[in-house]
Amino acid sequence: MGDVLVWTVWGAAAFACLGSGIAVVTFRNPFFSALALIGNLGALAVLFLLLSAEFVAAAQVLIYAGAVMVMFLFVIAYLGGSATEPPTRVSSWQGFAAAAAGTALLVEILLAIGLKGGGRLADEADVAQSFGSPAGIGRLFLTDHLLAFEITSIVLLVAAIGGVILGSHSRAERRASRTATGGGPQTPDDSWSGPSGTVPAGLPEEASAQ
Repeated sequence: MGDVLVWTVWGAAAFACLGSGIAVVTFRNPFFSALALIGNLGALAVLFLLLSAEFVAAAQVLIYAGAVMVMFLFVIAYLGGSATEPPTRVSSWQGFAAAAAGTALLVEILLAIGLKGGGRLADEADVAQSFGSPAGIGRLFLTDHLLAFEITSIVLLVAAIGGVILGSHSRAERRASRTATGGGPQTPDDSWSGPSGTVPAGLPEEASAQ
């Protein structure tokens, strides 16, 4: 009965992982893609739990599905409508590189499955008893890899600041284009007025008249 339950949970998590992964790359709305990615990370956490990798499963939920995805949604919210616009031009080399990377990853997965099925990967590696434990990983993070650990936090902070800057530039460009063309329909992010009822500089006169 226990094996049946494990295989049922594994099948559901694997199906959810594949389905959410496909949804990430097929949704046109980046917000929905980010939500699908959260589901993908949650399904991966379940698979790691089945492999008795509790620390990696917790990291998937707390770090990736939590902190990192909050940063993604933060950037998407600041970019606003410009984030949903499809690219007007895609270089041929980008499509070729994406196809080559996907093919290489597929070949690697098929080779690993084939070697495992043939018994060539059946031998277990000789590792220490404390390998992969939360205590061992924390000790490495705060000693040998402390610099890389701190640099990662700085990179995430810079990415969040970059999202704020990109979002402010995008809104300023939209306001300037509407002003140059004689005004136009307002978007929700441009209809804000200050505490005293004043309209920020750069808005069309039609908005200030309202």
